Amino acid sequence: MQTPSFDPGLTQKYDGPLHRVINPDGSFNVLRRGTNWRDVNPYLHLVSISWTRFFGWVLLGYILANSLFATAYFLLGPGALTRGIDPVVDSHRFLQCFFFSSQTLTTVGFGAIAPASPAANIVAALEALSGLLGFAVATGLLFGRVSRPSARIGFSRNALIASYQDGTSFQFRMVNRRANTLIEPAATLMLMTVDRTDGSSRREFKVLRLERPSIMLFPLTWTVVHPIDGDSPLSGKTHADLEALQAEFIVLVKAWDETFSQTVHQRFSYRYSELVWGGKFTPAFGVDTKGELQVHVDKVGNYVTESSGVIENSAALPPAPLK
Repeated sequence: MQTPSFDPGLTQKYDGPLHRVINPDGSFNVLRRGTNWRDVNPYLHLVSISWTRFFGWVLLGYILANSLFATAYFLLGPGALTRGIDPVVDSHRFLQCFFFSSQTLTTVGFGAIAPASPAANIVAALEALSGLLGFAVATGLLFGRVSRPSARIGFSRNALIASYQDGTSFQFRMVNRRANTLIEPAATLMLMTVDRTDGSSRREFKVLRLERPSIMLFPLTWTVVHPIDGDSPLSGKTHADLEALQAEFIVLVKAWDETFSQTVHQRFSYRYSELVWGGKFTPAFGVDTKGELQVHVDKVGNYVTESSGVIENSAALPPAPLK
């Protein structure tokens, strides 16, 4: 009976050239085609994007909403809005309508300008309702963003093929970039290669055995080690071999976040071109003069090569914001 092939969900068969499976920000390198507007989830998008883009969308929505209602007031004519007892008829009438709209939308209502016609009062009432609903949605989005648990684990920029006991190993290093406490982090390392026999391309996935797949506490750094022994898929492989196989090492990390009391996840990957052969990580933590233990996040990726003996500054890469 033939043993079924292992597929973690990234497919084995494909056509054409392929880039890395996991992007440096931890997202999957997959573009969705053929979707329609019903498949778009604005809430999911606004909760996942960066803070800069989030506030940009909020500001854009605020300006568009005020511009829409200001246009409605403007089209109702000079008598729709009054300033005191006089209608707003100066050359900056649209600007006055815009500011009145912003006061109505936010329910501030300074009182300097007021609706004077039934139509203008109806528009103002609808705008006040839209403002209440809109800011309720914005508040929910803001709360969803700040309350969403997320990991910010930094990975060394390069993985190393380094000496290990009497042989060699594949190594990379991680650090928790935040001050929160992560409990019992566990790592899974997969090797993806491409087999191009018989004129077709086929992915192969193999889970690599780790010296220590999990640790209890994560206040310092964690060097994840895969021993390259006789059972390792990397046994006897050279850089040219891994390049021919388009090798990519996929890292999956999960841990318990003590702050949110939830499990958090992080993804990363190393391509064959990001391996350093004959390297060794340099210490990234130490004890200061007061006897306090310090971890240097900016030195987590630093390594020294056996040939040069020069420390390479390769700081830990934080995962970029999800988009």
